[in-house]
Amino acid sequence: MEIERKFKVRELPDLSQYPFKQLEQGYLNTNPVVRVRKEDEEYYLTYKGKGFLEREEYNLPLNKEAYEHLITKADGRVITKKRYLIHFEYYTIELDIFEGDLAPLIIAEVEFETKEEAVSFTPPDWFGEDVTEDPSYSNSNLSKK
Repeated sequence: MEIERKFKVRELPDLSQYPFKQLEQGYLNTNPVVRVRKEDEEYYLTYKGKGFLEREEYNLPLNKEAYEHLITKADGRVITKKRYLIHFEYYTIELDIFEGDLAPLIIAEVEFETKEEAVSFTPPDWFGEDVTEDPSYSNSNLSKK
């Protein structure tokens, strides 16, 4: 089960002190979501159930050859982004800076253990609007535009 909130970003913190990963992902299906992702040199096939704040998620490892074959089957655009990992209180903020034709979009995601924890989360000042329930900010929908 994945429980996460998603926010626009009002202003960027100094990113020079944080590690990042380079991501590339494509969607084989968007309802239900079936995605392939390259994260640096690791590869995954992911299934995501319905929902926004709370939904099922299963990740299966792929090898490079399987990923390279499947990414060519992606519907819509292949999304590329840098994901910075920023520690904040008890959480890790995944700050996604989209590249290519989705630039300058920047989205911050925070995952939680429980729905109650997610609902009571107070974001840092540099976060903007909460877009957790806005389907236009889901990566699967961004791949279609």
